[in-house]
Amino acid sequence: MSAEGNGTLDVRALETWLWEAACQIRGPLDAPKFKDYILPLVFLKRLSDVFDDEVQRVAEEVGDLETARDIIDQDHGLVRFYLPAESRWPSIALTTTGLGEVLTDAVRAVARQNPRLQGVIDTVDFNATTAGQPIVDNDRLAALVKTLGQHRLGLNDVQPDLLGRAYEYLLRKFAEGQGQSAGEFYTPAEVARLMARVLDPQPGMTVYDPCCGSAGLLIKCHLRLLETQGKAVNTHRELPAAIAPLKLFGQEINPSTFAISRMNAFLHDMDAEIALGDTMRNPAFTDRLGHLRQFDLVTANPMWNQDIPEDVYRNDTLDRFGRGIPLSSTADWGWVQHMVASLSPGGRMAIVLDAGAVSRGSGSRGSNREREIRKSFVDDDLIEGVILLPENLFYNTPAPGIVMILNTSKVRPGEIMLINASLLFTKGRPKNELTEDHMTEVVELWNKWESVDHRCALVKTSDVVENDYNLAPTRYVPVSPDAEVLSLEAAVMLFREAEDEREQADKELWELIAELGLE
Repeated sequence: MSAEGNGTLDVRALETWLWEAACQIRGPLDAPKFKDYILPLVFLKRLSDVFDDEVQRVAEEVGDLETARDIIDQDHGLVRFYLPAESRWPSIALTTTGLGEVLTDAVRAVARQNPRLQGVIDTVDFNATTAGQPIVDNDRLAALVKTLGQHRLGLNDVQPDLLGRAYEYLLRKFAEGQGQSAGEFYTPAEVARLMARVLDPQPGMTVYDPCCGSAGLLIKCHLRLLETQGKAVNTHRELPAAIAPLKLFGQEINPSTFAISRMNAFLHDMDAEIALGDTMRNPAFTDRLGHLRQFDLVTANPMWNQDIPEDVYRNDTLDRFGRGIPLSSTADWGWVQHMVASLSPGGRMAIVLDAGAVSRGSGSRGSNREREIRKSFVDDDLIEGVILLPENLFYNTPAPGIVMILNTSKVRPGEIMLINASLLFTKGRPKNELTEDHMTEVVELWNKWESVDHRCALVKTSDVVENDYNLAPTRYVPVSPDAEVLSLEAAVMLFREAEDEREQADKELWELIAELGLE
């Protein structure tokens, strides 16, 4: 597709284009910094092209482009975002010297004219220096601008979700280069799509992610609604006027990731409110009385086994942690408690956790905080299901994760669906992949709601109680005898579960001996 926009930009062309852009600045910047330079400029290019489209629309009404520009200069409300002349892409593309200063001034001017974009588009100083020299010199910035100018990103050139793919692609590339820390805010797209399909958002619902990262989980819920309710013939997959969009809410602690999430929301034309801050210490969404705000759906992938001091839970004034205080070394069940407290009556949630979160402490001697919190949720019949994911999907660990689904008003009380999807993946480099067929199989198992050999088990809550509140799918769904050899991580997980069961058996034996007076 040319710069004039002769067609839509498909995913493969988009990724090739973005990688070419990244290559222009590979020398002076490490891979994690690519997104910091590229994403604001992709966003600016999109804003500029959409602005030109809207000028053209007004010109068709008033007769000529010059008059249309004059009218819009006087009434900025005629366009979604008003761009001053120096911030429009044609002006930037003609710049040959001092490009770092020009780009920095351009994004800051856009933010001044559009307060909603402050702290979103103007977070990078393209003129930054180190040791007196520009971090990215003029020639590289010029090559980057030229590359990004190859494609038009206007209203009729790209679908909004394809622009979101740009963010997803660079975040994935960043995650591959960054390793451990990247997975804190990047959820593989296939996992996010699976969660959205299980939650199945309906028109007008409110959806909340308390640790939203780049807003990927919220976006997948938005796209799922478009998929089920949108008009397929519509290029932009807009909802019919009679169908209410989702109202999306998120909070993110990292300022740069927060900026990306806001850009992502704008690019998808989502009705989204994203807040910056620490959800566990200072949740942003409360009502007029200071009570925690509640939502129809909650979805999240918090950092696994996060260190949060116990006094954060003990000093909480919002009654979020009444089911128990998690250990300071693992906040998994702290996040679960916050999310459940954020659910409206009848609300549902899906959360990604370390696989050990659903089994740790079961069968152990003595008390275990995680087991006691998990017991509270099972006893109150809030847990609807657990899906064990394949190993090596996430960038921050090769270990398998789980998706746990909770429901404040279960359609089938007293039942829990446990799905073992550990073998549903395609081997990939550097990470395995959950394909569309795999996702479809998991969703069909979920919707069918009956036990299937070597895939899923529909259990009673009484069964879970008998197993000392162990919710690990592998405890109830053994893999097929002819399955591939287990990975080290999966084998270790099964070994730990066996150890817990042995300890529980020993405990029961000693209790029986004591009752018989044989000590």
